[in-house]
Amino acid sequence: MPWFGKIVGGTLGLILGGPLGAVAGMAFGHLSDKMREASGTGQQSFYSRSYDQRLNYTQRANMTFFVGCFSMLAKLTQADGGVSQAEVRSVEDFMTEDLRLDPLSRNSAVQIFNSAQGSPESFGSFAAQFYDQFRGNPQVLDLMIDILVRVAAADGGVSRAEENLILEAVRIFRFSETKYETIKSRYGVVSNRNYAVLEVSPTASNEEIKKAYRRLVSEYHPDKIASKGVPEEFMKYASDKFREIQAAYEAVRKERGF
Repeated sequence: MPWFGKIVGGTLGLILGGPLGAVAGMAFGHLSDKMREASGTGQQSFYSRSYDQRLNYTQRANMTFFVGCFSMLAKLTQADGGVSQAEVRSVEDFMTEDLRLDPLSRNSAVQIFNSAQGSPESFGSFAAQFYDQFRGNPQVLDLMIDILVRVAAADGGVSRAEENLILEAVRIFRFSETKYETIKSRYGVVSNRNYAVLEVSPTASNEEIKKAYRRLVSEYHPDKIASKGVPEEFMKYASDKFREIQAAYEAVRKERGF
């Protein structure tokens, strides 16, 4: 029945709470019938998997990441006062090419994106709730900043208005400006990009590079990221980041001959 979806959506929103809960309530209210149909055919997105009136840590983290990500991206695309076709395409490409969302998950992401665009809540309020969930998981916060920069830069550059919002998230997440510049350099045409990925200076010693590589491989291993509450739909993106670290290390190692 149509009203059932509204109740379920509203209930999930109340369970999540805060500005992201309001977005979740609106988005999931429109999708409940589709989730039931998908579960009957064996096709389901992460938040259609056996939720009741309670959420354990992993479920809450999964939902916060998914809703928070597309809510912040929605506000990011509005940063210049309107949403351009290039910005819409960059988000769609992120959904299909980077995340490879199945049709139901993609539809859910679109509903969240649209609900967040119409929400009176600010980008900062979404970022603050995201930080409250993941304040103890810096790798997840790093991944979120990486996603924001990647989508903002997809149309050829990051505008001042977009960067101001990303810098707001940087402050809320307690990131250093240096850390942010490192993430930003991953998407720029720079000669020392491999060093930026490894978070070291081109003047670093071989031992410093090896140490940084071992730390990053440990911190950003896909299994470790998954255990911190990143939804399955985002694990390909996280795995690509992990492979990027490995490729950068191999390039530097060959360049230096160690």
